[in-house]
Amino acid sequence: MKIKDIINRLKLPFRKEKELYSSLHAIIGFYPHNIKYYKMALTHKSSGKKNEKGRPLNNERLEFLGDALLDAVVGHIVYAHFEGKREGFLTNTRSKLVSRETLGKLAQEMGLTELIQSSGTQRSHNSYMAGNAFEALVGAIYLDQGYEAVMKFMKQRILSQMVNIDKVAYKEVNFKSKLLEWTQKNRVRMDYKMQKESQDENGSPVFGFTVMIEGVEGGKGQGFSKKEAQQNASKETLQRLRREPQFIDAIFQAKSERTKMEEEPTAIAPDLEAEKEFIIKNAESTEETSSQDSSMIPNNQETKEAITPSDEFDLSDISHKPKELSREDIIAAAEAAAYNE
Repeated sequence: MKIKDIINRLKLPFRKEKELYSSLHAIIGFYPHNIKYYKMALTHKSSGKKNEKGRPLNNERLEFLGDALLDAVVGHIVYAHFEGKREGFLTNTRSKLVSRETLGKLAQEMGLTELIQSSGTQRSHNSYMAGNAFEALVGAIYLDQGYEAVMKFMKQRILSQMVNIDKVAYKEVNFKSKLLEWTQKNRVRMDYKMQKESQDENGSPVFGFTVMIEGVEGGKGQGFSKKEAQQNASKETLQRLRREPQFIDAIFQAKSERTKMEEEPTAIAPDLEAEKEFIIKNAESTEETSSQDSSMIPNNQETKEAITPSDEFDLSDISHKPKELSREDIIAAAEAAAYNE
């Protein structure tokens, strides 16, 4: 035990907030030097606390700092642990270790969530509050005791005792991405259909989604965000794809029926030769033609839609102020074309 820790332990009985000191020691493994950083890290914006100048007091700035530190520290640890692994693997592993879900789970297991000061309604089912507090705690450790203390905390306290870094590295957690990869590989259509959007007894939003593949109902998922609900629905769908052969058969049967219908002609193709009949042969017949039957002059907007389907991107549509051609402009253009021929 270091001399500073011994001194802080001797001072503990005389400290005003000795319970907070003891709780933090149990979480981070040492006694804080400056308790104000940690109190700030544990203050959520919903608490409504303000300083003497009336400015809000919360952990958002420390959260920003902790987020940057975690990327650096965990990146260093992952780099050293997985010798020879490529950049993509290292990035993916670090992302999983510092994700809000992972940090939130760590905060709960460590007892950090019990120390967060917030309004009761915000605490309930706020899946990000715990993870944000963990990041803020890392920022507090850095300001209080430096970078090496953060490294020691993450390496010895977290990744050695609470997280199996090898298991996390090889575990697939982005179920939505995995399912999307499967559908693209097999060229099947997938969509997320929202089933419900409501609130629980505490006023927290609740979402429900169902995965639809080629119109076949897949897994269902519920969560306190759309992303969480879709991830849960994707996870259940992947499980069904692995365990239920009849589910896969239904998907490809539906795909077969759809592609068969798409291959059948739905309308008679236009006669391109007949389209060439519209030619103004000379200037003398132009005025007569236009006065007798103005409907023969194609409307500019209709022609554009016929040539360029509305669902296709066309650079000609990009214009600060689209120019509408008058009937006179169209006739003049036709005359010029006929003359050039």
